[in-house]
Amino acid sequence: MKQNVARYYILAILVIIVWSSTFISTKVLLSAFTPVEILVYRFALAYLLLFIVYPHVHRPESLKTELKLFFAGITGGSAYFLAENFALSYSYASNVSLLVSTAPIITAVLAHFLLKGEGVSRRACVGAVIAFSGAALVILNGKFVLRLNPLGDLLAIASALSWAIYSVIVRDLDTKYSSYYITRKIFFYTLLTISPALFLSPARLDFSPLLDIRLSANLLFLAVFASCGAYVVWNRVIWSLGATKANNLIYFIPLLTLVESVALLGEPLTPYALAGAALIFSGVYITSGRQTPGTKDKSPQ
Repeated sequence: MKQNVARYYILAILVIIVWSSTFISTKVLLSAFTPVEILVYRFALAYLLLFIVYPHVHRPESLKTELKLFFAGITGGSAYFLAENFALSYSYASNVSLLVSTAPIITAVLAHFLLKGEGVSRRACVGAVIAFSGAALVILNGKFVLRLNPLGDLLAIASALSWAIYSVIVRDLDTKYSSYYITRKIFFYTLLTISPALFLSPARLDFSPLLDIRLSANLLFLAVFASCGAYVVWNRVIWSLGATKANNLIYFIPLLTLVESVALLGEPLTPYALAGAALIFSGVYITSGRQTPGTKDKSPQ
């Protein structure tokens, strides 16, 4: 049992490493594509790849399960990314990063009330506050000036809430089908619910920029690793560790993004960031303590 738990923590960290790099890949792609185009191309390619990996089609198990998959596609895909991208258009990156980092806290609250076996203990609350404080130090990096922008900040909170709802939905899924198939269905509903955004920002069917190896490599990274691989693995992590414990690991994303910025972009590493890193490690360690009774692995085969 302990070996299985350790394995899923390792897999979760690998996913977090991949997701922390998506900001750089998206920034590269934004030089040639709009945010909506990147989202559509990323998930369309990911959907096709998952169809190759798992080329089977099944009948819906039940209306309840299908509705859960539909709302998972919205909350974990279209709504989450659209809210985050538009938040960045209206507000400051530091505001958006900080507010999106509240996702683990919101997840814990929702899981406490909506999921069996995921009650929030005092230990978990203390750990969450410590980890969030660390994330805030890393994100703000010593610049403690937050300028409010109501629309952008509300969209950032909506993005965090969306991801929290996605995590609760996935944790509560009860299905006999492969995680590859489940993730593919989620991507299908993501694409379906992104389509209305195309009326506001039409996708140009001009793929000539992808002749640039740098752009095509970054799009493949987002589709293959950040979508196909990461979502399949992350869903299994949620089924095995629980929504709250899995999402607490998201606090490592701003830390890893900082490390990548220092290594690749030459940005300075400040004492605030180092203190934040220590708090993140401490907070996640505290929240990753003994499992709440009743939590069990719900992974599909």
